[in-house]
Parts: sequence; structure tokens; C-alpha cells
Amino acid sequence: MAYNRINSSIPAISRWYEDEHGTFEAELQTRLGERLRRLRLTRGDDQRAVAERAGISEKALRNLETGRGSTVETLLRTLKALDALDGLNALVPEPTVNPLALMRNAKLPQRIRKRRAPNPEQAGA
Repeated sequence: MAYNRINSSIPAISRWYEDEHGTFEAELQTRLGERLRRLRLTRGDDQRAVAERAGISEKALRNLETGRGSTVETLLRTLKALDALDGLNALVPEPTVNPLALMRNAKLPQRIRKRRAPNPEQAGA
């Protein structure tokens, strides 16, 4: 069900990218910050309390909530302080394995190698 929510938001993300008010990344940061702020407010917490629990400065939290740039560490600490780490599963879902592919290949690939372009000198030989 989480996949359907993510999948249905793809057109909205595309519209953000095309928005004339800013770049895709800036818009995402702003919207993420707004959501974090609303979550904090619905839980009845002020910035000082959340920042203290997260082990970050109030300014770092304010920057995160306003979309003015932050770090992944600040985001993770804030989510943990708000008891909202489960939201990461929607952001980055755990990869699933196709059972048929698992039967064919007993080992999962450790890395994906790029295919080399054919050498034009060898093709003509």
C-alpha cells in the first residue's frame, strides 16, 4: 500500500520540478521541512524541545523546517526525536527480490557491472 502512495505522488513530484519558483531539490526541501514542522506542531513540541532531544541546535532545526539546507544527519536526528523514523521506509523502501530470479540465481549480485561498448577495431576484423 505504501508503494501506491509513493507511485501516485510521482506526477506531483514532476510538477514540482517544472515549477517556475525554484529547483526540484529546493522545492523538495521546503515541502519536507513544512511536513516536519506540522508533525512537530501536531505533537505539541516546540523547536527547543525537539532540538534538544535530537542533539542539534535550534538554528539547525529551523533551517531544516524552512528548507534552507540541512544535513542528512540533522534530518535523521529530528525524525528520531519526533519518533517518526518509520517514515524512512516510504522514502527508501527495502528492495524486494523476485522469487523466480532467486530460484535462477542462488546468489544476489553484489554489484552491477557496466557493459563495455564493442571495440570498433575488433568488430571489423
